[in-house]
Amino acid sequence: MKDLNDKIPARLEHIEIATLDLGFDMPSERNTGALLRTLVATKPSGSFLEIGTGTGLATAWLLDGMDMQSTLFSLDNDQAALSVAQSYLSSDTRLTLVLVDGNQWLKDNQSQSYDLIFADSYPGKYENFDLAWNILKPGGIYVIDDMLPQKNWPPGHDIKVKQLIDQLSLRVDMNYTWLDWTSGIIIATKLAEDK
Repeated sequence: MKDLNDKIPARLEHIEIATLDLGFDMPSERNTGALLRTLVATKPSGSFLEIGTGTGLATAWLLDGMDMQSTLFSLDNDQAALSVAQSYLSSDTRLTLVLVDGNQWLKDNQSQSYDLIFADSYPGKYENFDLAWNILKPGGIYVIDDMLPQKNWPPGHDIKVKQLIDQLSLRVDMNYTWLDWTSGIIIATKLAEDK
């Protein structure tokens, strides 16, 4: 597949530099960001959730694809990483950045609903997937990245990836595609209950 880096968000390069300076080793790739930008653009006036802001690299791409009536709620439990996102992105009124434990947030916010969820951390991906899936609207899009081996994976992480893929393959409430591209991406769509 062709790389999609021809048009980047205005603040992205500043965030990339700050990410390197911080030594943050879990950044979202530009191609992942470009895909996210395309996907959120399919949901005008959408409500979006990012679980795992990190330094805001993917956040910048999400904002770049959103219309002015859309909102993005992004959470992370790492204050140092989140402070980078806050420095460069918090002036965007469509964005809410929150420092919180993702697992606890998912447990406490089951009344929420989102058009697209980007699960870029353990919560919503390897932990409490069902809680995150519950708050995705029917027809909503669920995106998971880093499904291909990464140099920063801890020992045994490949087993978690396999378990997640096995779990998804048994579900009857979604259609999903696993892309062997960039860091390895799964895109799932939540089926209507009468499907």
